[in-house]
Amino acid sequence: MGKVVIIDDEMLARSIVKEYLQQHPQLELMAECGDGFEGVKAIQQHQPDLIFLDIQMPKINGFEMLELIEHPPAVIFTTAFDEYAIKAFEAHAIDYLLKPFDQERFDKAVAKWMEQKPAVIEKSTQELLETASHSPSQSQRVVVKNGSKIKIIPAHDIFYLEAADDFVKIHTQEGYFLKNKTMGHFEQTLDEQQFVRSHRSYIINIQQITRIDPYEKDGHVAVLRTGAKVPVSRSGYGKLKAILGI
Repeated sequence: MGKVVIIDDEMLARSIVKEYLQQHPQLELMAECGDGFEGVKAIQQHQPDLIFLDIQMPKINGFEMLELIEHPPAVIFTTAFDEYAIKAFEAHAIDYLLKPFDQERFDKAVAKWMEQKPAVIEKSTQELLETASHSPSQSQRVVVKNGSKIKIIPAHDIFYLEAADDFVKIHTQEGYFLKNKTMGHFEQTLDEQQFVRSHRSYIINIQQITRIDPYEKDGHVAVLRTGAKVPVSRSGYGKLKAILGI
């Protein structure tokens, strides 16, 4: 018996998936959710084997929701046409169902999932998320899990980012939040005209810089509006000078 969760903000879409699931008695529906916040809770509570997930949802989208799950379950996406998403799916997703879809197409997706090995599924999901993170919409904000709460941080609210072992500290007016990503990930996804890798362990929002002071040998330090001082390496100084026109 496989456990299933449906996550879609459209009630009609959820009811169609529920109807099609009736042809698969080996699958047990554990929960249906109307947004990504509910989805995170349901996945943590039920530990499903498979989720049917919409992408365009209010609050947080499907990709952002998956990023908050430490070990995401297998995913079959149910979505309206999205050119960028389809490109990502074709490379990494188990399957995707373009709305509207019929029972036959649904059955094929389920059969495809059942043929996959768990290790392959998890690897594919992580690759999918990495690909999806480069879409323009994903560069405008960062979604983090803060205890039991989910926090949406607009990119312009970020002061700077700091490497912290396997996590990145995202410093904001409200303090810092941890995200289980790499500095390289943020360097590639955040707007390069606004965020600069000033140091191996730091990325700065250039809108926050008030001045850049010399610091030891060939180094510098960027002083932010908050008074925080962020290290600037030699190569980082070159990048900042180029972007700031100094």
